[in-house]
Amino acid sequence: MRPAGPLRIGIDVGGTFTDLAAIDGQGRIRRRKIFSTPDDPSRAVLEGLDLFLGDLGAEGSIPAEIVHGSTVATNAVLERKGARTAFIATAGFRDLLAIGRQDRPDLFDFESRRPPPLVPNELSFELAERVAHDGEVLAPLDETAIAPLAETLLRLEVESVAVCFLFSFVRPEHEQRVGEALREAGLDVSLSTEVLPEFREYERASTTAMNAYVAPILDRYLSRLEEKLPAGKLRVMLSNGGSAGVEVARREAVRSILSGPAAGVVGALHVARQAGTDRVIGFDMGGTSTDVALLDGGIPATSEGAVAGLPVRVPIVDIHTVGSGGGSIARVDSGGALRVGPESAGAEPGPACYGRGGREPTVTDANVVLGRLPPDRFLGGTYRLDAKAAQEALALLGEAAGLGTASRGPSSPDEAKVARHAALGVVRVANARMERALRAISVERGHDPRDFSLVSFGGAGGLHACDLARTLGIARVLVPPSASVLSAFGMLTADFVKDYVHTIMRRGDTPFLELAAAARVLEVRGREEIASEGMPQDRIELRSGLDLRYEGQAFEIDVPLAEDFLERFHAEHDRRYGHSDPSAPTEIVNLRLRASGRVEVPEFHPLADRAEELTPREVERRSVVVGLTHGQPDSEPARLDVCDAPVFEHGSLRPGHRFAGPAVVVSEDTTVWLGPTERATVDEYGNLIIDVGQASDVGAGP
Repeated sequence: MRPAGPLRIGIDVGGTFTDLAAIDGQGRIRRRKIFSTPDDPSRAVLEGLDLFLGDLGAEGSIPAEIVHGSTVATNAVLERKGARTAFIATAGFRDLLAIGRQDRPDLFDFESRRPPPLVPNELSFELAERVAHDGEVLAPLDETAIAPLAETLLRLEVESVAVCFLFSFVRPEHEQRVGEALREAGLDVSLSTEVLPEFREYERASTTAMNAYVAPILDRYLSRLEEKLPAGKLRVMLSNGGSAGVEVARREAVRSILSGPAAGVVGALHVARQAGTDRVIGFDMGGTSTDVALLDGGIPATSEGAVAGLPVRVPIVDIHTVGSGGGSIARVDSGGALRVGPESAGAEPGPACYGRGGREPTVTDANVVLGRLPPDRFLGGTYRLDAKAAQEALALLGEAAGLGTASRGPSSPDEAKVARHAALGVVRVANARMERALRAISVERGHDPRDFSLVSFGGAGGLHACDLARTLGIARVLVPPSASVLSAFGMLTADFVKDYVHTIMRRGDTPFLELAAAARVLEVRGREEIASEGMPQDRIELRSGLDLRYEGQAFEIDVPLAEDFLERFHAEHDRRYGHSDPSAPTEIVNLRLRASGRVEVPEFHPLADRAEELTPREVERRSVVVGLTHGQPDSEPARLDVCDAPVFEHGSLRPGHRFAGPAVVVSEDTTVWLGPTERATVDEYGNLIIDVGQASDVGAGP
């Protein structure tokens, strides 16, 4: 069906698949999922866009807007394939990135090693200048040294430069002068006063260096897209849950470093609210990794993130990521223990069952062997999985794990048995890793997961969501029809957002009116910059905040800028840490502003046709391994618990349909597994609402 009105498309590039989503004329999500092209991610984007417009009957049309998120910047850092970058600091501080903070990432690991900085020591330089904490110039900038330094950088084939002087956020003139000269010399320059004008020199330097490291990579990537796309139609998803124009993304590349996962959280909150709740845990399991976030009424945010162990102080959606996805590779380590991930088979060569050259067993292969992922219904039946290759890969893993010796031959029963036992182990190990991630954002932060619903999305999420919910005591799982492409859909709902920060260092008893006057400077800038992207004034929202702490503390708490900001600070401190002291002196470190331009959020239309019968029609029945039945007495070997489970098509389900597990639900681009204790209903929007039963040994390993 051809979309009615302006067409907006969300595109999310992942490690294994590239997802596209749009809203058709009936208010329903239209989607397309294709394999990513790791050698050049833009190729999958452009090919997928052509296919998607064909699906919509809109060939040759020009989309009104394309909102795009990708892992290009993230992968550049993780793989250490960014631009050749230099770092310039105040004289005496050239080793700032190497020294960092005197802490250890793993306190009890005697062999713990901090990740090396993105800029090597031989490309770290210094210039004579010094500014005091109050802005007084203690030593003027030695401008005669700038030109020789620029010549040195060009001779060393430096592509990008990060500049971070002490207290430059108070007096930016020295950084600005260096930036002007280096840009005139043809270098790409990131200034800390432009990227992060904030207190704490190491975090500011690390964030600026990361921006310089990824900016040329992202710029080249976006340029390839713009060559094929209409001018002014492309926007980029940011890590803070909003989107921005291409020029902003180029200039502040570090702000898009976690764009895909952030979009998934935005989409999860949207579908959860439509289903009647905003207290949910987002569970996004893709092909390469799993991202989880706790949403208690809104999008969780933090400015204390890290990528590859390096601090990034820009505002980001508070997401916890683990290297456990459908493509995570399973192996037996030197001690005989089964490991799953973080290495991934990705899109090329992919899991063994993809038939693209992969030979190592993955989580996806395990689900195929267990019967939970029907090989002939993958990607809506357009791509058939190789079940035999998956079985062979898991059988070899089982032999390595000591689960038995599989005799070879066509459909060998021994091979199938060993493979199934190994597959159960792979699923159990993968679930344990994801369970730890879910506990990290809930239990470890004082939240009871039983008070939340689990929103499952991502291509692989539905195969594991019920097992995880049961383990954590979560009573309800929500799986939207758009689960596999929810990150791409989230980009369609993301507002235009810009975050600003300015260090002010005031006493906590500073009058509110004085703080409000300081905030107005940022508010004017924020309103102008959001409006410059084409957002009407009546859709712009401004929210100011303060970073407060008790004197002597090293970390701050962000509270809204209001007349009772001190009372709010004490209350939030008590909620987080269990104590507060209203009589203790406080100090204000930073003034913050979030400027948002509200987009017209696409609305889902309720499905008009309700089910005439409560039980849906099954499309087939298949043999599925549920778990293990342990022998009596315990010395007897465990036996595979296999059942004959119905298969339902998500697209044919209608509001009012009900069914019980064990069951498999397949759609165009994802699969959902319900264990024996689960009960599912379909709501008016086509969401699967799954009531999770009591804990059992479903999915237990050998």
